[in-house]
Amino acid sequence: MLMKILVVEDEIKTGDYLRQGLSEAGFVVDLARDGLDGLHLALTDAYDLAILDVMLPGIDGWAVLQGIRRAGKDMPVLFLTARDQVQERVRGLELGADDYMVKPFAFAELLARVRIHLRRGSQAKESEYLRMANLELDLMRRRATRSGKRIDLTAKEFALLELLLRRQGEVLPRSLIASQVWDINFDSDSNVIEVAMRRLRAKVDDGFEPKLIRTVRGMGYVLEIAE
Repeated sequence: MLMKILVVEDEIKTGDYLRQGLSEAGFVVDLARDGLDGLHLALTDAYDLAILDVMLPGIDGWAVLQGIRRAGKDMPVLFLTARDQVQERVRGLELGADDYMVKPFAFAELLARVRIHLRRGSQAKESEYLRMANLELDLMRRRATRSGKRIDLTAKEFALLELLLRRQGEVLPRSLIASQVWDINFDSDSNVIEVAMRRLRAKVDDGFEPKLIRTVRGMGYVLEIAE
C-alpha cells in the first residue's frame, strides 16, 4: 500500500521540489501552500506523515501542529524550517513534533528520516490494532469496527473480543475465558459466558460476512473465518 504524505510549504520552489522528490521515491504527496489549507487537509484526509514549515501564510506551522494533535491525529510530523534556534526546535518537539530539520537541507537525509518515522509509525499501529477479515479492534481508543462501521461494546464485550482476536484460530475453553475476562474461577452452573458470547456474536456477526465467532460444542469458542 502506498504511503501518503502531506507537505505544507509556502515557498514555491521548495514545495515543488519536495513533492517531486517524494513522489519519485514512491510516496503519494499532497502539497498545501498555507497553514489553513494544510490543517484542513490534515484533518479531512488520512496521511501517514506530515512535513511542515513554521512560517506559513494564514496560520503558522505551530498552529497547524496543535490543530492536528488536538484532533487526535497521531501521524508523525516533521518540521522543515529555516528557523534554527535551539528554543525553536524545543518548542516544536514540545508541541508534539517528531522531528525538526533546518533549511537548507539534503534531500537524502530528509528521505531517510521520513522512512524511519514511517517505519516506526507502521510498527506502532500494528501493535495498537487487532484485525481479522473486516473486523478491527483499536486498542488505544477502545473501539471496534466491522467493515468500517462502529460496533458499540461494553467493557466486558471488548475484553472478550480482544481475547478472541489475540488467540484467533484457537478454541478457547470456558474456563480460560472466565479467568481471563471475568477473573473468576469457572462455575459450571453459570451461563454468564454463554450469554456474553451470544450478545457479542449478535453485534459482531449479525449483518456481516464472513461469520467469525463459532461455538465448538463441548469445548468452547473460536474466532475464525467460517469456511
